[in-house]
Amino acid sequence: MHILLVEDDPKLGPLIQYKLNQEYHTVEWVPDSELALDYVRQTHYDLYILDWMMPKKSGLMLCEEIRASNDQTPILMLTARDAIDDRVAGLTKGADDYLIKPFAFEELFARIHALGRRIPAGLNQEQTCEYAGLVLHRQTHEVRRDGQLLALTKKEFQLLEFFLRNAEKVLTREQMINYVWGLDAIITPNAVDAAIKLLRKKVDDGFSSKLIHNVRGVGYRLYLPKENECV
Repeated sequence: MHILLVEDDPKLGPLIQYKLNQEYHTVEWVPDSELALDYVRQTHYDLYILDWMMPKKSGLMLCEEIRASNDQTPILMLTARDAIDDRVAGLTKGADDYLIKPFAFEELFARIHALGRRIPAGLNQEQTCEYAGLVLHRQTHEVRRDGQLLALTKKEFQLLEFFLRNAEKVLTREQMINYVWGLDAIITPNAVDAAIKLLRKKVDDGFSSKLIHNVRGVGYRLYLPKENECV
């Protein structure tokens, strides 16, 4: 599943992200609700995991804003509040489930799996991402371009999925680090450039049209130039 995790604890957030990545979920971690809203507006997710107690804007307020925008993506609340009134308040504001801190990761995995079964067919669950003859299958981890199978590493697959989910948008190195390695990862922009270079060789070499383009001073873009267009 593609998950947005909103957790302000600088130790717990990366830990949850790491544990869920180990379970083959793709997780983007952000530390506050305001930043989370930018992610919600720009990307489709299969699940939101929101910490209730956050400064400035609580997870409950974020949950309410998400639902007010008619976004029906399942929401799992993480909370230290275990009073019945608090649980009812969370469910009333639009949360689908809650997990009380501290929790066992096995229970978190089980609740995520259960919420995944509730997602209506077709809701933020694109099993195939496609653009300009490039096709990525999320379940089989198979990628083809114009029918030709591409052999990608796990990181390359995640990078390409991020590009496909945001086709024609310019993506910064910081966004890619968060999506693939995690915000707390010790990785330099140069390392991202090196990973993109290897991905570009697999995606573009041998094809007449190049799809992955450098946007000087900003980042990279998956884009099929129009005829006679310079990029």
